[in-house]
Order: sequence, then structure tokens, then C-alpha cells
Amino acid sequence: MNLALFDLDNTLIAGDSDFQWAQFLITKKVLDRELHEAKNIEFYEQYKAGTLDIHEFLDFQLKPLARHPRAQLEAWRSEFVQKKIMPIIAPGARSLIERHQLDGDLCIIITATNSFVTAPIAQLFGIDHLIATEPEQKEGEFTGRITGTPSFREGKIERLEKWLDEHNLTWLSFLRSWFYSDSLNDLPLMSKVTHPVAVDPDVTLKNHAERNNWSIISLR
Repeated sequence: MNLALFDLDNTLIAGDSDFQWAQFLITKKVLDRELHEAKNIEFYEQYKAGTLDIHEFLDFQLKPLARHPRAQLEAWRSEFVQKKIMPIIAPGARSLIERHQLDGDLCIIITATNSFVTAPIAQLFGIDHLIATEPEQKEGEFTGRITGTPSFREGKIERLEKWLDEHNLTWLSFLRSWFYSDSLNDLPLMSKVTHPVAVDPDVTLKNHAERNNWSIISLR
């Protein structure tokens, strides 16, 4: 058996779902533009630079989930996926995933973005397994906090290995493993697989990939 791991944002989609979700809520007037837009952009720039404090960001990103009933959030999410995510699906993403699925590889999307936002996006790609940052819930409603380790940088390795253990698997269960990502933030996990693939990479990842003879591809 082989393992195929896919980052989501700026890899399978040509944009960042976390950033787009906050911008969507601003356009819906759910979030105040003056208070949130500049901060949202600031966090996104920190992410791209590899300097993001994930806990500070998640405190900002998850609080809006706690302010509204689950049913309302799900209605907004449905509109968000239709209007903001489907148009930015990378043209080559589905065929890449289908190749791995046809080969019988275990396919997993692993993303720092929270599972509330990303679960329906994973479904768009026909991928059943999602490892994402988990928002805490009480009685079906969000608290605005996280539960467990954020799926970010080294946290992706921790979360993946926990998932594998829960499914009676280890790294040794796989003859070959791939991880497709665009971001320098994913270098820790990319260094664990047998076939790291830089997808439309940022400059830091591109340089690292070239130095280490990693594959570099575009899905756009």
C-alpha cells in the first residue's frame, strides 16, 4: 500500500480557504471589515513568511464560530463553498487525486485550516480522510477554541502519526508515500515522505526542492 497526502490551501485550490472564509464573513457583514480585514491580511502574510503564531491566529479565526448557531454557520459555509471555493479548484487537482485513487493509494488531505471549513471541500475532491485543526464543540455548538494539536508545521506529523496509529498503521505500512504542498510551513512533513512534491511552491520551498532534487509541479 502507498500513502498520498495532500495539502489543501494553495495546493489543491488556488487560494487559502482560511483567508477566504474570513473575507466571506466580512462581505456578509458577519464580521466588521474595519476590525477584521487588516488583521486577516496580516495573519496571512505571516503564514506565507513562516512566522505565524498558530494559536494567536486560531483564537482570531475560531471566535466567529462561537457567536452564531451551527445551522446558520452551515448555511453560510454552503454558500461559501459554492461561491468562493469551487471557482478556485486547481485545474489539475482532481486528475492528480484520481491517479492515486486508481492506484489504490490511501489518500488524505492534511491541512492547518479548521475542519468546519475544510470538510465539505475534501468531499468535493472525493477524499474521505481529512486531518485538520479541530474546533472544540459543546452540545453541537462551537466554543471558539481548538481541541488537540493544530495541524500545522510539526503538528501535521503528530496528527498524521496519531491518525495512522488509530487505524493500526505506521509509516512502515507504506512502500511509498507522497506529500503535495505549496508551503515552506510543510517542510517538516515533506521531509518524512519518500516522494515530497512541491506544488506551485513559494520561493523558500521552491529553493529547498531544487537543492534536494524534489519534484516541482503545477496544478494550475
